[in-house]
Amino acid sequence: MIKDNQKVFNRLLVLLDGILVGASFVLAYFIKFYILENGPGIGVLPVIEYVKVLPFLVPTYMILYHRCNMYSPKRTVRRKFEIYGILQANTIGICALIIVFYLVIKEINFSRSVMVIFYVLNIGSTSALRIFLRKGLNTMRKKGYNLKHILLVGYSRAAEEYINRIRDNSQWGYVVYGILDDSIPAGTAYKGVKVLGTLENLEVILENNRFDEIAITLSLKDYDYLEGIVHTCEKSGVHTKFIPDYNSLIPTKPYTEDLMGLPVINIRYVPLSNTGNMIIKRIVDIAGALFGIVITSPILLVVALLVKFSSPGPIIFKQERVGLHNKTFYMYKFRSMAMQPPKEEKKAWTVRNDPRVTRVGKVLRKTSIDELPQLFNILKGDMSLVGPRPERPLFVKKFQEEIPRYMVKHQVRPGLTGWAQVNGLRGDTSIRKRIEYDIYYIENWSMGFDIKIILMTFLTGFINKNAY
Repeated sequence: MIKDNQKVFNRLLVLLDGILVGASFVLAYFIKFYILENGPGIGVLPVIEYVKVLPFLVPTYMILYHRCNMYSPKRTVRRKFEIYGILQANTIGICALIIVFYLVIKEINFSRSVMVIFYVLNIGSTSALRIFLRKGLNTMRKKGYNLKHILLVGYSRAAEEYINRIRDNSQWGYVVYGILDDSIPAGTAYKGVKVLGTLENLEVILENNRFDEIAITLSLKDYDYLEGIVHTCEKSGVHTKFIPDYNSLIPTKPYTEDLMGLPVINIRYVPLSNTGNMIIKRIVDIAGALFGIVITSPILLVVALLVKFSSPGPIIFKQERVGLHNKTFYMYKFRSMAMQPPKEEKKAWTVRNDPRVTRVGKVLRKTSIDELPQLFNILKGDMSLVGPRPERPLFVKKFQEEIPRYMVKHQVRPGLTGWAQVNGLRGDTSIRKRIEYDIYYIENWSMGFDIKIILMTFLTGFINKNAY
């Protein structure tokens, strides 16, 4: 029933989209020449010439909408992604239209203003239609209409997570009928969803009930049954999906690639493993470091003099840290402590009221000014403007064994500032929490995200309350 409804709905949606494209194109003409101007002037093509374009324009846009996945089921798709699809299709469409008019058939009399108005109008009207339909469908589903009835095969953490998400998003219109599992007794319930029987009952239940979907949510220990269950589900003709129970093994956002027909699951998506992204970030790092050095040069000079006269020893303190791909490098800082033997320096972090910290050093550490020489680390390529903060080899070995996924942070260059730091996780704070923020940054990197972190670094200030 749901599949039939989806087909009817998609056909209706194609029809409505086609009407909107045609109406927006013609309406753009009237807005340009009858609202913004006092009618078509000399040399302006009549509206009939624009109407003649519609038999080619409308089908082209419908193909683009289809290619941009605008007619795939949208129950669980966020509104912003649907709007992005509309924007993407219309941008491609208007570019193609301009190329055809002005470069291919060289019909220069078609108004450019009409094209711009059509672009804006069509995006606005199509987006408004989608939002209206989405709200209408959500209202229907909350009242018990247009629901999808689902059977879960296997009780696992994946099953529980699936049920949690369905309960938290009633607008999706999903109803879980029950669960089949060999290990959990019948009658056991999780948030109102009961275990109905064992896996052997699958074929009988499918014969006596009509489901819209079957979700295979077997636990890892039951994967031996997977092939037989898939065979039974496929034989029933019901749409089947597989929700793997690997959260404990892959607690991130894996992605799949096709290796000549062989699906390969990559455990972690790291945007900065892409060469293009790496080049862009590196260019920004070099430009930002150079700009930072020029702007802060008076501060660098004054601080260098203060450090020099505050206590005996070098101005710049070099400390071994672990960076990209677990390679060590020497990170630069203004010296904020009295000189000590290398073995003593490596033993532990600075603590509150640490006698080794000089009077000038206390100010430098509190204001993070002692970190400014790392701009030169960025120029060298050891570090980045934004990224996880680097740690000493001694502590890396310690945390590697104690904290799951700690070493993931070394898949990108360490940073002068980072997502964890702008959220207050600096100095003497939870390492586990810091790693959660670092991994979130690594998996969700974008240039916009970097800019946001840099702005937050300035807006939240450089004062480090946890620095001793």
